Amino acid sequence: MDYKRILTIQDISCVGQCSLTVALPILSACGLETAILPSAVLSTHTMEFTDFTVRDLSDDIPRIAAHWEKEGIKFDGIYTGYLGSTDQIDYVMDIFNKLMNDGGKKIVDPAMADFGKLYPAFDAEYVEAMKKLVAISDLTIPNITEAAFLTGIDYKEEYDEDYIKSLVKGLLELGAKEVVLTGVSYDESSTGILVASDSNYQYYKHEKLPISCHGTGDVYASAFVGAYLHGKSTYEAAGIAGEYTVKCIKNTIGDDSHWYGVKFEPVLPELIKVLY
Repeated sequence: MDYKRILTIQDISCVGQCSLTVALPILSACGLETAILPSAVLSTHTMEFTDFTVRDLSDDIPRIAAHWEKEGIKFDGIYTGYLGSTDQIDYVMDIFNKLMNDGGKKIVDPAMADFGKLYPAFDAEYVEAMKKLVAISDLTIPNITEAAFLTGIDYKEEYDEDYIKSLVKGLLELGAKEVVLTGVSYDESSTGILVASDSNYQYYKHEKLPISCHGTGDVYASAFVGAYLHGKSTYEAAGIAGEYTVKCIKNTIGDDSHWYGVKFEPVLPELIKVLY
């Protein structure tokens, strides 16, 4: 494996095991030199914590990028997570254009919605801006809700394979070269990931657990990106990340004091073992 440098752009929730506090250790464990560009700093994540602090870093993003450009710093991959505004999406598009090595991968997690609804901070204008970012991506990693908003297809809680393929087709037509659609479940006991490019569809099925935990989307996306840039195929990386995320949730089940995230750190050796 070549020693690759990746940049991940998303917020820092200082406590809560999500966003950059998940991405940095997981990507580093996958053998990647990991640079970060925070979009905001929060004292905690916003789910069930109260009175958290937030500092928007939008004004810093173009200044940091300009410094990197001056220093000749470029990246073999850029992976975006939660972006707080349409301005930040525009900044990311500029970074894609200026700071990517030849052959580098643009990977977009359009973190903006779940369970059929946009996150409170976002609106239709944000969705339109995110479409532009997905359109220039080499690979996008949405959940079903995000795919529905991006394609303009009605969200469904109950669906069949034709519905899922219509979402993926819409994302590919939007411009994404590859799609990794998460949370695809065709029965009560399993869930999985649909990996697609052009007319090639591959489904990876894994165990469905009876609970959900905050931050597992970030754990999955980070593990996927780490495995993918480590040299695994898209389908292999999708499966590795899925199994790792399941193990992280299992490692957290039963610990009622750990309600705010998943205990992913003790499971990192198992991820490393798969990759090396």
